[in-house]
Amino acid sequence: MIVTENLTKIYTDGAPVRALDGVTLEIGAGEFVAITGPSGSGKSTLLNLIGTLDRPTSGRVVVDGVDVGTLRGNALADFRRERIGFVFQMFHLVPTLTALENVMLPLIPYRRGLKFRLEERAQELLEAVGLGDRLHHLPGQLSGGEQQRVAIARALINTPKVILADEPTGNLDSQAGAEIVALLRQLNREQGVTVLVATHNEAVAQAADRILRLRDGRVV
Repeated sequence: MIVTENLTKIYTDGAPVRALDGVTLEIGAGEFVAITGPSGSGKSTLLNLIGTLDRPTSGRVVVDGVDVGTLRGNALADFRRERIGFVFQMFHLVPTLTALENVMLPLIPYRRGLKFRLEERAQELLEAVGLGDRLHHLPGQLSGGEQQRVAIARALINTPKVILADEPTGNLDSQAGAEIVALLRQLNREQGVTVLVATHNEAVAQAADRILRLRDGRVV
């Protein structure tokens, strides 16, 4: 499902920083993989390159058989929207929208071309993550764990092949964090979605099928 070949990213704003240094890896369809390592090891950079939010300095990223480096403009945006779901440490919910509206938000501009009823799918996803009774609550009326569940439902609205989660439990207490990890694990097993989680938390990493450890931009 995901292949990187000699992936390198150098940031040149100021003194050059080699965030990734020749990373080659393969992640199979349906795997749940954790990426661990100290701050600055390249975890977030790797997720951003796989998720097409950034471009590598050199090397290749192939996701679901597509060399994403060949995509530009609308083709790149369509690929990201159709195949990848993002979950971040910060929930990035719109405070003036309800949970249901936040889940619908990524596909509202495309709703006329959808083959399903957007509101119904958003409601089904919120029910699947245990928030069927919170559909019309604003983010400020939800706990941190509930807000992250909304963010996960939003990541699933486009039926992605891959979920990329960057420190998804970082702003949660241990109980809420464990619930989010269990939810991601459940979605992985029941829906077959490939999950890649960057985390500092060893307990989160131990829930994965496999752990990739990064240090100084390299797999160790």
